[in-house]
Amino acid sequence: MEGVVVSAKREGSTLTISVVSDNTGKFSFPASKLEPGRYSLAVRAVGYDLDGPKTADVAAGRTTTADVKLRPTRNLAKQLTNAEWLASFPGTDTQKKALLNCIGCHDLDRVVITEYDLPRKQIQPHDAIVDSDGMVWFTHFGEQFLGKLDPKSGRVFEYPLPVIKPGYPIGTLDLETDKAGNLWIAMMYQGGVAKFDRATETFQTWKVPQQWQTDATQQAFLTPTNSHVDGKVWVKNSDRAQILRLDPATGEWENLGSFKDPGNNRTITSYGIPADHDNNLYLLDFSSSNIGKLDAKTGKLTVYRSPIANSRPRRGRVDEHNRLWFAEYAGNAIGMFDPKTEKIEEWVLLTPWAQPYDVVSDKNGEAWTGSMLSDRVSRLNPKTGEFVEYLLPKTTNIRRVFVDNSTSPVTFWVGSNHGASIVKVEPMD
Repeated sequence: MEGVVVSAKREGSTLTISVVSDNTGKFSFPASKLEPGRYSLAVRAVGYDLDGPKTADVAAGRTTTADVKLRPTRNLAKQLTNAEWLASFPGTDTQKKALLNCIGCHDLDRVVITEYDLPRKQIQPHDAIVDSDGMVWFTHFGEQFLGKLDPKSGRVFEYPLPVIKPGYPIGTLDLETDKAGNLWIAMMYQGGVAKFDRATETFQTWKVPQQWQTDATQQAFLTPTNSHVDGKVWVKNSDRAQILRLDPATGEWENLGSFKDPGNNRTITSYGIPADHDNNLYLLDFSSSNIGKLDAKTGKLTVYRSPIANSRPRRGRVDEHNRLWFAEYAGNAIGMFDPKTEKIEEWVLLTPWAQPYDVVSDKNGEAWTGSMLSDRVSRLNPKTGEFVEYLLPKTTNIRRVFVDNSTSPVTFWVGSNHGASIVKVEPMD
């Protein structure tokens, strides 16, 4: 049976290794991925459960064979993804899209998937990125920590973030880097942002000025990526949809206020604020199909509309060619804005109700996204329009996606926001 995700986890380990069966039903684990020991086995194949064997013993220098058998499941409902539930519901697509806020052309390819268990079930990794030393850093969505995972050992380190607004909810969201490799964290309801120096392992924080603070002040997104251009870090205040700008050297803040859609005078509620190479800011309007571009020098906003109506763009990155890649959540698509042509291209995911959260391009020019609803990672070749899909071994609420371009082939990383784990996807070609 093709497309079955087979997982193996060694006793006492925090790592789960998964591969996918081919069109003859055969699968194999790379020898380098499995140390000697006893492994528990699991499968993911909608409509089927593992009948046996449940374990396998791996010995050094020997090939271990397991004839995995499946049986029809007695509980199909438990196996369905959110995307499959939505597809099965009665009603129109427009009616079904009303449920999206309640959920936080393809083929199967050869792949190895590694899942790193985090030390506490309460950990909700939101953004996960890899630094130049190969360490994986992640934000805690519900706790006041910055996390670090060593992929070689599986060890996890946690750095307590300062509390700068006592009595208000804790937890962080956006995690970005500046040109010097410092980590920047959006501190959500703590009302500010933080920078972490990896060399000294120390934090520096900046609190939004008191005159702009309310009970609803929330810094979900920030952009230090190209702050070296003008010394400014962009910050989103979800309260009143304000765009702020911080000068870390002086500690001075600017409040540029909120921005309106010139077509209907509605406030642009951006979900993601990536900056281009000149530190001009993009506003991804999650309440419509707008992409706003804010000129850093003049403060002028230009609005572009994606071809898919009400596509609800969110998150995304600017690539080496200064093009903006972004997810179209309600459009079930990947979008790309080219500032040279001022045109938006779109590629609709062929799996219905995937609802992508984020998009990033890699060194080969391919674009990667992850589904919040179907537990699938998708890789797009923009030249051909072809997708490759990777089904993850477990239910995974995919948020921020990251590609490590230092490996060949490239490596995809994501936090399992509801599963207290970090997931690595290694395509074999």
